[in-house]
Amino acid sequence: MRYRISQIKTDIDVPVSDIPRRVAARAGIKTEEIIKWEIRRKSIDSRRKPYIQLVYTVDFVTSKRLKPGRIKNLEAVDESSERILPPEPGTEVLGSRPVVIGMGPCGLFAGLELAKQGYRPIIIERGPAMEDRVQAVDLFKNKGVLDPEANMLFGEGGAGTFSDGKLATGIKDSLIRQVLTEFRDAGAGDDIMYLAKPHIGTDVLREVIINLRKKIEMLGGEVRFSTRLENLIIEDGRLTGIQICSDPCSENGSITTMQCSAMILAPGHSARDTFKMILNSGLDMKQKPFSIGVRMEHPQEMIDIAQYGRENAGKLPPADYRLAYKASNGRGVYSFCMCPGGEVVVCSTEEGELCVNGMSRRKRDSGTANSGILCDVRTEDFGSDDVLAGVYFQEKYERLAFINGGSDFTAPSCSMGDFIEGESAAARRVIGSLPGFAAEAIREAVPDFGRRIKGYDDAQAVVTAVETRSSSPVRILRGERGESNISGIYPAGEGAGYAGGITSAACDGIRAAWRVIERFERP
Repeated sequence: MRYRISQIKTDIDVPVSDIPRRVAARAGIKTEEIIKWEIRRKSIDSRRKPYIQLVYTVDFVTSKRLKPGRIKNLEAVDESSERILPPEPGTEVLGSRPVVIGMGPCGLFAGLELAKQGYRPIIIERGPAMEDRVQAVDLFKNKGVLDPEANMLFGEGGAGTFSDGKLATGIKDSLIRQVLTEFRDAGAGDDIMYLAKPHIGTDVLREVIINLRKKIEMLGGEVRFSTRLENLIIEDGRLTGIQICSDPCSENGSITTMQCSAMILAPGHSARDTFKMILNSGLDMKQKPFSIGVRMEHPQEMIDIAQYGRENAGKLPPADYRLAYKASNGRGVYSFCMCPGGEVVVCSTEEGELCVNGMSRRKRDSGTANSGILCDVRTEDFGSDDVLAGVYFQEKYERLAFINGGSDFTAPSCSMGDFIEGESAAARRVIGSLPGFAAEAIREAVPDFGRRIKGYDDAQAVVTAVETRSSSPVRILRGERGESNISGIYPAGEGAGYAGGITSAACDGIRAAWRVIERFERP
């Protein structure tokens, strides 16, 4: 029988090899009666600093028949219930291969699922393949030369590629383990299957994404890089074709038409021109709230000591944190995409506009911690009922940040002390890159954060503006069957307004693929 037991706690220096003995003791059996075992979850309990423990959930198989009701935190596991099968193919004639727009996590996993089920999808990605994308990003970082189609947000793997590669998610979805398994099999590492806060790191994630792309191609799928969706062909409320532009930044770029009756639309949260095009094509959309703020940087050692205690700093992985505060002006302020041992990067997609994000490598060994500290932006802040007003709101503050940083893609930054006082020229440039309500709320939140994490309000910490791309400013509406008001179009993922992060976007992509599968025959 297979069982799962949780709340197995150990000191941080206890080796993993001691876990079977502890499981056996809790279950009331001998260690040798455990036939096999695996860690299902591992987390760190740091509530009683400096006494920190590791907490495990363990699956194990034993010939002994146990009684879960009499053993604390023990349950029987039905392995068959954890296997989720795709739907049977539908009966409607597809006519042409299904198309996936965008190759971020949502489009990547939608394409992979369609390929696994024999649908031979065509994935359209406006940016380049990984190798060329990395070169474009390096050119921007080193010389400030921006390619609007190849950057930290556009290209193979989407925006998450140049981030921390976090896989933790707040959603409860039975597909999460399937997503993690695909990442692991593509080279992300075994530990992502059980760590409470798994991450891949931008350096490893790049190779993982290439491996997933190769798997799609091996299964009959096709990926067309540097190809942008230009127009939708709609007849009688139904998608019948699309127009695409190859090499869209080149004078030699050409527009071609292809037949298409099933399309998963996963454009990513920064495809502003695509939002405009699909709105003009008649897709139902609405405004969506998002957040705006800054990146705050501290020495990683300081965060480690604050979270683990001085005695344990250096013995555990670089520490992260989660913070939230309700400001007196009614705004919520919270930490977002915290990157231990990472760096702050400029992730602009247009000339004259500047936005920032955080990025970490697998080892998280830069010595600096950074996190977005964001304030909620409400649709009434947009000042217009235009569906794209949130996009224009983002653009306004990105243009201000570009100017305030010197108009050369240098992000405006200042010390924490100056940011709180608000008097220095550097502080005025950072504060001037934010809406007044956001600057007010974030500055008010910092002393509270300093009470919860010792040193957080240190005057020498660094504050950098502006972070605007935490989520999509629009939602592309879809019905119960995942379809837009235009038949054959299936909006999905973060850009469509239905996910927030790599794992949730991947899950949404798989479910979008299932909607296509359950409706259409294989082409």
